[in-house]
Amino acid sequence: MNTPEKSSNQPTRLRWAQLRLMVIGPLLAAPPEPGELKTRLRELAEKTWLHPTTGKPTTFGMSTIERWLYAARSNGNDPVSALERKTHALAGQHPSMIESIRAAVRAQHRDHPRWSYQLHYDNLRVLAEKQPELGQLPSYASVRRWMKRSGLLRVKRKKSRKDEQSTEFVPREQRSFEVKYAHALWHLDFHKGSRKVVLPDGRWHSVQLLGILVDCTRLCCHLQWYLTEDTQALVHALSQALLKRGLPRMLMTDNGAAMLADETEEGLSRLGIVHALTLPYTPEQNAKQECFWVQIEGRLMPMLDGVEELTLKSLNDATLAWVEGEYNHRLHRELGCSPIHRLVNTKSVARPAPESEVLRRAFRRTITRSQRQSDGTVSVVGRRFEVPSRFRTLETVTLRYAAWDLTTVELVDPHTHMSLATLLPLDKQRNAESGRRVLESIEVETSGETHRAVGVAPLLQKHIEQQQALGTPPAYLPLMHRDKEPTVTVDVKDEEVF
Repeated sequence: MNTPEKSSNQPTRLRWAQLRLMVIGPLLAAPPEPGELKTRLRELAEKTWLHPTTGKPTTFGMSTIERWLYAARSNGNDPVSALERKTHALAGQHPSMIESIRAAVRAQHRDHPRWSYQLHYDNLRVLAEKQPELGQLPSYASVRRWMKRSGLLRVKRKKSRKDEQSTEFVPREQRSFEVKYAHALWHLDFHKGSRKVVLPDGRWHSVQLLGILVDCTRLCCHLQWYLTEDTQALVHALSQALLKRGLPRMLMTDNGAAMLADETEEGLSRLGIVHALTLPYTPEQNAKQECFWVQIEGRLMPMLDGVEELTLKSLNDATLAWVEGEYNHRLHRELGCSPIHRLVNTKSVARPAPESEVLRRAFRRTITRSQRQSDGTVSVVGRRFEVPSRFRTLETVTLRYAAWDLTTVELVDPHTHMSLATLLPLDKQRNAESGRRVLESIEVETSGETHRAVGVAPLLQKHIEQQQALGTPPAYLPLMHRDKEPTVTVDVKDEEVF
């Protein structure tokens, strides 16, 4: 198969966009020469891919792949949005709820806010039978869903004070490869350093080096030492490389935990970067990165043998100076020139990098949470965040966050992926000292008048009329009170007898 199976937690339209981007990725990374497009399309059409919904092998036609390619080219800065399935124009709406039915529901909820949704629907059905001009009544599920999204929630009566697939390893032949254009493919990997650094508290700690190389030119985009090999370090280094060199077309990594983290996967997908994973037990696929570590341990680290107390800052300063001063400008034996010279004289397929804030928001995982109706908060990794009052009618919310940064959480629209608000952690002490604002009405038609229920409900009135139509007396007897003597009427004939 030519594509790995993606997580089922992602939306279907996003999984389709990732698959389509992976199919046309080789054409974007290495644009075909004039007259070769048809041949390249035929080769891709003969390959087998995993269906993003069913997971079964499938193929795509040449015209389909060609349409995807032109769509991605037309929106080169954001190919993911151009390739994902479009949201239906009526998504999130209820066309079956005509305005007359909506007005009746609003009026009914205004008069009886403590009714259940089922009771609202039963009375609405009786009302529609008596008033045909209201139109056809939609299903109970449609009415209930519309009421919740419109903020027509049930007001409860206040209580009294009493009251993860493993694939089997298959040996494969080893072949050297190199892409044709600069920034078509990047390599990323961690390397455990041979020396330890001293921390401010005097302890010695092992360090991890993260390096990012350009496949075609062997240029080192970024190189930095970290104390741990985790997702935060990966995103931190990768963001710097993107700001320096732009957005590549593909990124190859191994199957480490940091590389497979949701923040990494979703961030690369939002930036339109195809994430290529090496096969299990085949580190030679990332051989360019492994060869680079040989230079780190053979040239850089020996030059630091005279430094006894090596700190993380001094190690990073020396590493940056060596990369920019020697490696990127030194003759590469395989290339026959320096990496920087190869970069200047090679066609680049990189895209402009977005701003740093956009990158920071891109590398976040997406989750859904249920909003607590009691205080309008959601729980993320054991911490509670406050949802703005204008979103109080949402039962479930879509959030984005980074596991290492819980200072803020982003509320996004599940349909358009647009950011709606920034959620802050719950501050109970601040809430205890501040006042409470009056809730703004979510309804379009607002009125300052206070309405009160008048008359009998339509459903109960129907039962009363049916009972009266039977003509039978009520099946109960009135209770006679003992404290009052009943009035006795004496007949004249009875008086004569006595």
